[in-house]
Amino acid sequence: MTLHTLPTLPYAFDALEPHIDAQTMEIHYTKHHQAYVNNLNAALKDTPHADEPLEQLIADLSRLPEGIRAAVRNNGGGHANHSLFWTVMTPKGQGDSGLTGELAQAIQADLGGLEAFKAAFTQAALTRFGSGWAWLVVNAQSTLAIESSGNQDSPLMQGIGSGSTPILGLDVWEHAYYLKYQNRRPEYIAAFYNVIDWAEVSRRFAAARNA
Repeated sequence: MTLHTLPTLPYAFDALEPHIDAQTMEIHYTKHHQAYVNNLNAALKDTPHADEPLEQLIADLSRLPEGIRAAVRNNGGGHANHSLFWTVMTPKGQGDSGLTGELAQAIQADLGGLEAFKAAFTQAALTRFGSGWAWLVVNAQSTLAIESSGNQDSPLMQGIGSGSTPILGLDVWEHAYYLKYQNRRPEYIAAFYNVIDWAEVSRRFAAARNA
């Protein structure tokens, strides 16, 4: 069995200050994400699915035995979602000016431009009741769309999500922001735009379109 592992965080816990605080980052990464990894490995132990790549594993949950399906949905989804989340943020975030090139053109063509994208993405994050995520995805038509999902569901999950490929995600579980922002989710969402790594999102956009 090849164990799933916690990916290396590409920056220090305090690197995203003041937008995301160090204590939240440390707890979120070392406790919450690590728990998803541990629980996923436990669920997959001694099953024929233990060595499957993560995105392949969660893409079609219906083929999994009923006894492990929910555990893989929750913990495999949590592992995949967080593994993306860490990489689409950077301490070198340039805010709106970081969005350039083909991704900027696609956001203009498919979503009506940067401000329209931010309005729609913010709305998806704000209106996700309880815990979940807001997403920018590339769909089957190779165009961009905004989605949200509950709990640790991923757009990749066929029959649960859209089957689209996420290229940007925002965690709106309370553990992602409560220490700093308490119940002020709108402030957390606004802060997120300052740390987006548009270069990484652009890389994921190109990869999704060329897949």
